[in-house]
Amino acid sequence: MFKIAFTATLLAFFAPLEAKSETLSQLRGRYVIEASSEIGFLVSQLGGGGVKGSFRRFSGIFNLMPGNTARSSVTFSLEPASVETGQTRVEDFLKSSAVFSAREHPLIRFRSTRVRQDGPNSAIIEGVLTARGITRRETFHAKLAGWQGRNVRFQVTGDILRSPYGMDVGTPIYADRVHFEMTLTGKRK
Repeated sequence: MFKIAFTATLLAFFAPLEAKSETLSQLRGRYVIEASSEIGFLVSQLGGGGVKGSFRRFSGIFNLMPGNTARSSVTFSLEPASVETGQTRVEDFLKSSAVFSAREHPLIRFRSTRVRQDGPNSAIIEGVLTARGITRRETFHAKLAGWQGRNVRFQVTGDILRSPYGMDVGTPIYADRVHFEMTLTGKRK
C-alpha cells in the first residue's frame, strides 16, 4: 500500500513539471528587468562575517532567442549609489572614492558578448563589465527559476574580483572576490 501511495505522490509531483517542460528555448522575446528584481552581494571577511548588501536601482534588458542561444543577449546597469547594507557608515564608505566612486562613476554596466546554454534551464553569460571607468571580461551563470505569461525569472550568480577595478581597499582582511546572487524578473515587451 505504501509503495502505491508513494508512486502516486511522485507522479502527481512530476506530472506538472513534465507538462510545463521549462526550457530556455520556449521563452522567445525581449524582456525588461523589473524593479522587483533583487541584486545581492557578499564580500567575505577573514575569520568570518563580511559585508553583505544589495543594490536598489538598476535597469536592463535581456533578449532570448529560442533554438539559438548564441543570439541571445543581456545588457544591465546598476547605480552604485543605491547600495544598501543596513549600516549607513558602510554604505557611505562603499559609495566613496575608496570603493565605487559613485559620484564620478554613477553606473556600473554589463553587456553580454556570448550566451551559451549549459543545460535545459541554464546558460553561461560572458560579457564585459565596466566599473570606475575600467572594463573587463566577466562571466555569470543564469538558471531559469520560473515563468508565467509575459514574466520570466532567472537566478543569476557570479564572482568578480574587486582589485582589477581599483576597489581592493581592505584586502586581505576582506576578500578580493565579490559573490553576486541575483533574482532577475523580466517582463516581455
